[in-house]
Amino acid sequence: MGIHMMLASVIAMATRVVPFSSLPQPQTKPFVAKSGDNFVMHTTPINPDWIISGDPLARTGEHSRSNDDAAYTAIWDCTAGEFRWYFYWDETVMIIEGGVHIVAEDGTERTLKAGDVAFFAAGTWASWRVDNYVRKVAFLRKPFPKPVALAYRLRSLLRGEAPKSGIAA
Repeated sequence: MGIHMMLASVIAMATRVVPFSSLPQPQTKPFVAKSGDNFVMHTTPINPDWIISGDPLARTGEHSRSNDDAAYTAIWDCTAGEFRWYFYWDETVMIIEGGVHIVAEDGTERTLKAGDVAFFAAGTWASWRVDNYVRKVAFLRKPFPKPVALAYRLRSLLRGEAPKSGIAA
């Protein structure tokens, strides 16, 4: 654990010393805007072992990616069926069409419909039941490894940055 903390501290300090603008960045667009109906959708089959019932067909259309590949935004849709889903990344979704009945790992149940926003933590499962069709915007973020997250929180604390209860524009 000690070596992990030292490594995380070195990484955190390096990010303070080396300006990101001097590091080579992938060539991505600084601003991306698309019409919700103007996405090239690709079939993204659901793992057959996860399907509980029906024949759900899922598709994904990429909207954008962060320069460091730690965040990703996409449109995702799915036809009727029931399946379990594993969240490899933290994922915030906003339902834009249709609806889905969710049962989270902890037993929490919720039906999400157009306009609803939900968060799923990385490393968790949820059961999804789509009665007809669902279309969502998915905002995905890779979580930091625990030592890096701890170093990041410590850095913020040392800078006097209090945890935010909300986000200001």
